[in-house]
Amino acid sequence: MGQSQIDVREANKSPVSKGQVVGWPPVRGYAKKGKKSCKYVKVAVDGAPYLRKVDLQVYDSYQQLLTSLEDMFSCFTIGNCLNDKKLDQVNGIEYVPTYEDKDGDWMLVGDVPWQMFVESCKRLRLMKSSEAVGFGPKCERAS
Repeated sequence: MGQSQIDVREANKSPVSKGQVVGWPPVRGYAKKGKKSCKYVKVAVDGAPYLRKVDLQVYDSYQQLLTSLEDMFSCFTIGNCLNDKKLDQVNGIEYVPTYEDKDGDWMLVGDVPWQMFVESCKRLRLMKSSEAVGFGPKCERAS
């Protein structure tokens, strides 16, 4: 038997390699230290049949987050409670950004300082403006 026949048999005995499993091999603690932390939260829109996820650590301000949400959900008009004094259906504001904090309370996006928001936000919801009445002095419906 020649050397090439032995090599062929050995190659046939080795298991077929499969694609690498996502997340494998596990990342060691020392390798994680160099990476930026992530804070993913789900984003829901009233009336939309799908959810999205965003990483809050990517943004530096509410304005960047709201701009990203407007791009992500371009078919919905999102009101900016940071700049808008009152919600007004005439001006086309249909959805108000709200979030659930770590205590389970729903709050308006922009009510607390940015870093506190990032730390306490569990999920985001673009709520219909008709349901956001009474959420705070910044976002009350126009009479």
